[in-house]
This record gives sequence, structure tokens and C-alpha cells, in this order.
Amino acid sequence: MPLIMGMSMLLACQMLGELVTRGLTLPVPGPVIGMVILLAALIVRGKVPSSLRMTGEGLLRYLTLLFVPAGVGLMVHGALIGADLLPIVVTLVGSTAVTLAVTAWVLSYLQRRGEGKADGEGGA
Repeated sequence: MPLIMGMSMLLACQMLGELVTRGLTLPVPGPVIGMVILLAALIVRGKVPSSLRMTGEGLLRYLTLLFVPAGVGLMVHGALIGADLLPIVVTLVGSTAVTLAVTAWVLSYLQRRGEGKADGEGGA
């Protein structure tokens, strides 16, 4: 019964996320909004329910199986990937560089902001 309750909580949050995304026409996937809803609920509650913990641990135990279809796709479509290897590599390297740069900028900004608050310069 605990696994059913935990899975029901996860699916309910995902459904709420889908409803919010579609209702507000947000460009964010519903499951992402559902995770934010779940996070907010867990913060309000102050702890993770045991049924949700059991379900999460069970799902994480088999998470690696989700990579099998991607690996098979790489092997099956190796020739197609090889034909477009240069654009794929350029895109991967470029997107990684942009992600690192934005992350570094956000970290730097938040550190400066945190130092200002520690010195009594920051606002609310």
C-alpha cells in the first residue's frame, strides 16, 4: 500500500504540473512544474513521507535501465549519427560552454549579492 500512495503522490504532482502548464500556456514541461509543486509541498510538510521515500528509492534503483533505449538508439543509428557528427559535436560543445558560462555568471552574481547582505548592504 505505501508504494501505491507514493506513486499516487508523484503522479498527482505531475498531473497538477500538466494542468498548470497547459492552463497558463507555459513553455515549461508539465513534469518540471510538477516537481516544483512536489518540492513546495515537501518544504511545507517539513519531511518526506515514508511512502514517497520508498517509491523514490524504488524508482532510483532502476534508473539506469532508462539509459538502455538511448544506448540502443546510438548503436542502431550509428551511421546516421556519423554522417552528422560535426554539427552534433559543435552543438554539444557550444551548449555546454554556454551552460557553464551562465552557471558561472549566476554563481558570481549570487556570491556578490550574499556578500552584500552579510555586510549589511543588501536589502530585503
